[in-house]
Amino acid sequence: MVVDYKSQLVEYLRKNISKGYTLESLKIALLKQGYSRAIIDRAIKELNKELSKKVPEFREKPRIKYEIIDENNQPIRIRKPFWKRIFNR
Repeated sequence: MVVDYKSQLVEYLRKNISKGYTLESLKIALLKQGYSRAIIDRAIKELNKELSKKVPEFREKPRIKYEIIDENNQPIRIRKPFWKRIFNR
């Protein structure tokens, strides 16, 4: 009977991360229980891959552009005040 420690550790990590434990504290606890550092690191890598698939994609905020339009549907160009043109503000 072959025991798959990595999948068991991934499940253990997933369950305890959802409870609020940090990866570092879980790693230390597993080391104290006698698991090898290599198996723990592989399980953490696997968990990170799974979690990264679930993270929503970040989208860039839309830029809102305002225009003042005259009665002929033509944009009106507004010049900057004199001091803002000089000092570029």
